[in-house]
Amino acid sequence: MAFEKVRTYFEQVGLGERVIELEKSSATVEQAAEAIGCAPERIAKTMSFLLNEEAILIVTAGDAKVDNKKYKEEFSQKAKMIPYEEVETYIGHAPGGVCPFAVKPNINAFLDVSLQRFDKVYPAAGSSNSAVELTIPELEQHAANRKWIDVCKEW
Repeated sequence: MAFEKVRTYFEQVGLGERVIELEKSSATVEQAAEAIGCAPERIAKTMSFLLNEEAILIVTAGDAKVDNKKYKEEFSQKAKMIPYEEVETYIGHAPGGVCPFAVKPNINAFLDVSLQRFDKVYPAAGSSNSAVELTIPELEQHAANRKWIDVCKEW
């Protein structure tokens, strides 16, 4: 159902043709890159965290890892991921399909600067076998974005 919500959203904004339903799993960065046929770093992975007991999303490049020190500097607390079995309840998308589109109300998504080196990226589209091709300005426009942050390393 989350995939349908995401697809409907993009159809309503004129980008429905960019939503890709894949025959293979795209649940991990490596699987998504293989299924789409792009470099793994171009997969825009979306991770879900609890910040003061409120759910937030952080979208990073596929080759980036959250740096705990940078996270604490940005948010003034230690990184706490939402437990796997609770992600769908908080966000509205199940693990493997989490994306910053068509999420539950009041969810803020933060975009990591690791994405800014690309012209196009491929975030999930609500299911573990989907993606959407977006430019960085389109990602900024359509994500439940609050602001750009720098909380990653190793990219």
